[in-house]
Amino acid sequence: MARHTGPKTKISRRYGVLIHGSPKAFENKNYPPGQHGPKGSRRKLSDYALALAEKQKLRFQYGVLERQFRRYFALASSKRGVTGEILLQLLETRLDNVVQKLGFAKTLYAARQMVSHGHVAVNGRKTNASSMNVKPGDVITIRSGERSKRLAVKYLDQTSALTPPEWLLVDKENLSGSVVRIPTRSEINPIVNEQLVVELYSR
Repeated sequence: MARHTGPKTKISRRYGVLIHGSPKAFENKNYPPGQHGPKGSRRKLSDYALALAEKQKLRFQYGVLERQFRRYFALASSKRGVTGEILLQLLETRLDNVVQKLGFAKTLYAARQMVSHGHVAVNGRKTNASSMNVKPGDVITIRSGERSKRLAVKYLDQTSALTPPEWLLVDKENLSGSVVRIPTRSEINPIVNEQLVVELYSR
């Protein structure tokens, strides 16, 4: 499982944008980590360094390893359409991300744990593959076990103020959700310039 075990806010501080961690902690320390962070300003980066930073931000946002990310890019490149947008759609429709967006987990890490521990089923079949991509028509349900339902209800209470995106439909009463369609770029609202990521891998 691809996960960062260090301070999560430190990643956000490194790249100057909130990716994971506490928003308040990021606001209080919105400078780069390290002993010189508070003193110095962010140095000007080369075009390559900028593109690399965008790729790393995208990787950390979805919690994928470099090898996984390269596979996603290769798959996006092989499809017809805008490579950058397809890459974002592949990452956005990962099962762990969808479980979080439905409100069945508060964070991406919690959603990944929900899936890997067998609390989630897709189209009635149990799965522990958090990296699987869902597609329009797929139904994601919390399994009928008491622990599974208890966890999902707890997270639904914690995420009650959040509204699922329009490309997803959630049924809180039955602890299920479905994929209406593939999200558009504007619905994904990425924190990166994905075109720089495409250019980085096209060098």
